[in-house]
Amino acid sequence: MGVGGQELIAFLPSSPFQLLPSHPHTLLPLLRDYLKLHFIVLLWGFTAILGKLLSLPSVELVFWRTLLAATGLAVLLVARRMPWRVPTGQVLRLLAVGALVATHWITFFLAARLSSVSVCLAGLATLALWTSLLEPLLLWRRVRGYEVGLGLITMVGLYLVSQAELDQLLGLGVAVLSAGLSALFSVLNSKLIKQHPPLRLTFYEMLGACLSIVLFFPLYSHYFTQGRGLQLAWHGYDWLWLGLLAGVCTVYAFSTSVELMKRLSPFAVNLTINLEPVYGIGMAAGIYWLHTKGLLHAPQFNGERMSTGFYVGTLLIVLSVLIHPLVARLMKDKEPDLEPAMPV
Repeated sequence: MGVGGQELIAFLPSSPFQLLPSHPHTLLPLLRDYLKLHFIVLLWGFTAILGKLLSLPSVELVFWRTLLAATGLAVLLVARRMPWRVPTGQVLRLLAVGALVATHWITFFLAARLSSVSVCLAGLATLALWTSLLEPLLLWRRVRGYEVGLGLITMVGLYLVSQAELDQLLGLGVAVLSAGLSALFSVLNSKLIKQHPPLRLTFYEMLGACLSIVLFFPLYSHYFTQGRGLQLAWHGYDWLWLGLLAGVCTVYAFSTSVELMKRLSPFAVNLTINLEPVYGIGMAAGIYWLHTKGLLHAPQFNGERMSTGFYVGTLLIVLSVLIHPLVARLMKDKEPDLEPAMPV
């Protein structure tokens, strides 16, 4: 989706002050938008932590998240008097992409359970590598040399993480798979977003995600629950964590990000969104520190103590992700249309 509004970065400036508007009256709203954007990215980084706090299994968790998110988005569509109608063929496509989103979220929360939040987010940071591999295949665009180079750096980082956390390899592998699924539906969405308003598109995808899980329930209950059946009941603070996950981290974060994309440049938005694993790992480390000091009871985060090799590997992965849009500008690549980011 092409983003209208102010283009803040038409080229890489020689000075950071070239990014700021010269008129002081335009500076405050701009800074407010950037702070809001960073807050949205912080919320998306917080989703893995919520996945640790919730007592629900991954499949049931994603069912509730998508059901509540679809309901919230439906309320927004009605409140804004937006049209619902979509041709039947397009509806089926949107619902199918929604099933892909559900699979991504299930594997994402499963990875956080199988390993630590930090390892999960390190694996998810390979999203850019997956996208660089899938876009040439699905969109028929040329392979970019610098993306191959950055992909190799990502692979080195991933190797260091895997060697540093050998006891969490399964969780890391599931997180990398989740990143691949996320890249796949993002590439598919880059086509669909040109045909549908973002809120309507996301509503149908959330609906598709929820319906696909409902269809999966009989098979899941019979073969994957060790005879326990579905665990849909909420316990303890699940109502609070689900409310934050669906209402704040999904509906609020997504609708606000769409508004911000009308005023901020795609370059600035992409660069900020790439900070999500940094924020998430930082929050997980902070919770672990508070737990060890006895200031917070959070035994779920005992696994957040990481080795030096993990942080070196994660730093390489995150740097390759952050460098990508900068190198793209230097190489004078046409900036791709930016679709609204689907929260993890």
